[in-house]
Parts: sequence; C-alpha cells; structure tokens
Amino acid sequence: MTPDIETVSAYIREAARVHILPRFERLAASDIREKSPGDLVTVADLETEFALTPLLRDLIPGSLVVGEEATAADPSLLRNLEGEGHAWLIDPVDGTANFAAGLPLFAVMVAYAVHGEIVASWIYDPTTDRMAVATKGGGAWLNGVRLAVADAAEAGSMSGSLSIRFGNRHLVRRIAGRSNMVGSVFSFRCAGHEYLALASGRAHFALYHRLMPWDHAPGFLLHREAGGFGRRLDRSHYSPRSHDGGLLLAPDEGSWEELYQVLIAK
Repeated sequence: MTPDIETVSAYIREAARVHILPRFERLAASDIREKSPGDLVTVADLETEFALTPLLRDLIPGSLVVGEEATAADPSLLRNLEGEGHAWLIDPVDGTANFAAGLPLFAVMVAYAVHGEIVASWIYDPTTDRMAVATKGGGAWLNGVRLAVADAAEAGSMSGSLSIRFGNRHLVRRIAGRSNMVGSVFSFRCAGHEYLALASGRAHFALYHRLMPWDHAPGFLLHREAGGFGRRLDRSHYSPRSHDGGLLLAPDEGSWEELYQVLIAK
C-alpha cells in the first residue's frame, strides 16, 4: 500500500508552518542543545517530529515510525527497520546546524518503506515552499514538475558534494586527496538540499559515508526516480537498513564507475 502523496505533503507543510518557520531566525539559546558534540537539536526538530509521528502512523494502520529524534533517545528503534513491516522515516529538520544559524538550507524529509524497500519519499524546503516527492516507478516531482538528473559527464567536469567526515580514516584521506580530480566540490551541510540539487540536475554526484536512514532514504528514491544511479561503496544496493558502508550517487552507472575509480579505488 502506498500512502496518499498529497495527504502526507499537507501534513509536512502544516508541521513546518506551525513548528519550524515561526522559529527560523528566532531561536533562543534555550531552544538549542547538543545531542552529542557538534550534533544539534532544536525545539523545532522535536516538535515537528512529535506532530508528524501520530499522523503518519495513523495513515497506514500497523505502520511503525522511526524518527531521528526519537531514535536519538532510544537507538533500539532502528531495529524496527529490520522486520517485514511498514515503516516511516522522519528527519524533522535536516540541516539543523544551518537552521540554528539562520541559514535557509534545511528541509523536512520523510520516507515510507515496505519490507525494507523505499516506496515513497518527500523532501520539503519550508523557506521556498518547494515540495519534492517520489514514488517507486512513478517518477520524481518538484511542485508538479518532473525532475531529471544531470547528463552524464567526464569526472573532471562533474560537480558534486562530498560528505567525508565519517568513516574509514584511510578512505577519507584518499578521497580528500583526490577531490581536485573532479570539476568542483561543495557541501550544503544539508543532505535534503544536496539531493534536491542532484535530482534536478544542478549537481552530478554526491558521496556520503554516514548513512542514517532518515538522511538518505528520502533522497535516494528521489534521485533514482529522477533517473540517477546509486550504490554503496562495496557496490551493493542501498536500503534504509544499511547504516554504514558509504553511498555514491551519479547520473548513470557509467559515470558512477568513473567516479568510483577516480575517488575511491586503490
């Protein structure tokens, strides 16, 4: 069963209107704390996830919800993705550090998975009211306009994002040392906005080490349905059950292989 796309979109928009936008550039110091060094959470993150959780759970009876903030409090919730049920993934404010700093590079991200396979996803930019949605086999769309990834290109002319602060230390150094072999590199510090750039053809590639499911399940489906190709760094298929091993996304399989050889291969 695929949830109604417009209903979920309306839930997300309303949660952002009530809990996120009124606090953008208006957060008090007491509204922000660290979950761990450098990992921020705000009252907007907590309230948005709290508002969305029962709405999404009730939309599909028997479904489970795995939210970033609930999982921070109870890591065992990740095990809910290992079963054969239906699960929602919520990142209430992706790019929290940007949000807390007053930078308009943050997003609400939601995905719906069945038996570990992503079948629907949403990425919403509250500051511009841009809603990107994707369904398995149904394409990727941004405010009603179909999305398509960039044309394949040689590695030396590709632009993309590298998120390589985590993971194998030797691999991180290897990638960092080779980053001048691609056209240009950027980071929005917000996976949601990076996936929007990929799926709309404004960037060619992205490479991530840390694979928390709420950060990547929504964007992975959006990118794939826009025509893109993605694999973990061991060449295996990505699923929200994959929490490590890195992820490389590119316009097609050929450009993925070229990027792999340029950035990663020994």
